[in-house]
Amino acid sequence: MSENRYLTFALTKGRLANQTLALFEEAGIFCEEMKDKTSRKLIFVNEEQKLKFFLAKGPDVPTYVEYGAADIGIVGRDTILEENRNVYEVLDLGFGKCRMCVCGPACAGDLLLHHERIRVSSKYPNIAKDYFYNKKHQTVDIIKLNGSVELGPLAGLSEVIVDIVETGSTLRENGLEVLEEICTLSARMIVNPVSMQMDRARIQALVTGLRRKLEEESHRAD
Repeated sequence: MSENRYLTFALTKGRLANQTLALFEEAGIFCEEMKDKTSRKLIFVNEEQKLKFFLAKGPDVPTYVEYGAADIGIVGRDTILEENRNVYEVLDLGFGKCRMCVCGPACAGDLLLHHERIRVSSKYPNIAKDYFYNKKHQTVDIIKLNGSVELGPLAGLSEVIVDIVETGSTLRENGLEVLEEICTLSARMIVNPVSMQMDRARIQALVTGLRRKLEEESHRAD
């Protein structure tokens, strides 16, 4: 692959991007342009290292990577599972840790235990469907919501929800609790399959360098 080719990164906007850039800097990957908060640029470039960066909404990151508009993406595992794009997941970055869970009032536990046909509201209908149909073998009606899914059981729209849980404080404040855990989540690095073939050495060196930094941080934490 030509050394003049840029590697392009799609980063999830917000806290995930800030944590990613901090890790990148520790590994010797820089993009000074992104530190200018007054800039209206959409694509940021490091000419010396032949890198490009842009920010995108989480659900769009796997799309950019699948179609090759970005070689590499940083996004939460929840988004990877929900979007189910043709990408390689190559590295767990360790931050943004949380859980995907089935939640609801305590009384809904029996409905799950006895595989009753229930309604499930979620921002993640594909994850919910895969869990109930393929893992629990329970028939449910899945209702897609975009706002506060905790409202589902409170308003009588659904018996339970499938959602991300970090501290669980919002659940407790609304009389809900974690009933079942689906999977653990964190920020992941994904790669376009064609990019991996064309630029394997460079991408693998990048992944190795980041993994080494993550291991060093883990040892320091211990």
